[in-house]
Amino acid sequence: MLITFFRSIVLYIIVLIVMRLMGKREISQMQPFELAISIMIADLASIPMTEIGIPIFNGIVPILGLLVMHLLISVINIKSINLRKIICGKPSILIYRGKIDEKVLKKERFTINELQERLRRNNIFNLGDVEYAILETSGEVTVIQKPEKRGTIPEDFNIVPEYEGIPYDLVIDGKVLDKNLEKIGKDYKWLEKQMLPFKIKPEEALLVTIDGKGQFFCQKKEGKRG
Repeated sequence: MLITFFRSIVLYIIVLIVMRLMGKREISQMQPFELAISIMIADLASIPMTEIGIPIFNGIVPILGLLVMHLLISVINIKSINLRKIICGKPSILIYRGKIDEKVLKKERFTINELQERLRRNNIFNLGDVEYAILETSGEVTVIQKPEKRGTIPEDFNIVPEYEGIPYDLVIDGKVLDKNLEKIGKDYKWLEKQMLPFKIKPEEALLVTIDGKGQFFCQKKEGKRG
């Protein structure tokens, strides 16, 4: 039992490292070859995890082999457009200029109900509002609404909003993030001074952030966490 426990920990760490090296993608955004490799890795890890008679390296070596294969295919995708189309496919236009393309739907084995469901996920409830609907290689559907149905933006009124930048976390759960302070050209003493109006010290804060306009958000910790 103890051996199975430790084997599970080792294999979990290996799979975690491999998945981390494969890159940051959500499951829904995986390409077919990435999904296939992920499923195979899960299967390879589960066998030596439960079968003590099988050497643990019988699971680790194939997993590392799949990682190498994934990295190789990723490089090929970057270098060659033609091979990329073969490996990943290419986007398909389900709705073109407001009209559903039935041939493409049949080719992609996409039903009208599935199309409507995907549109609703994009907060589109009326097919008549759609100019283009594109089925991406990851399986996601990108929707472009008709011009008169799109939400207005400041540019439509010749308004140029002020630059906002990105917000920075300065304190998380009582820990001061010195690197983020350095990025905005500040130090601990400056932070301590800025928090005087909140009547708390940085170490007492649950969260402290600052946005591009210099506005602070600060919340005090309620108490120690067990």
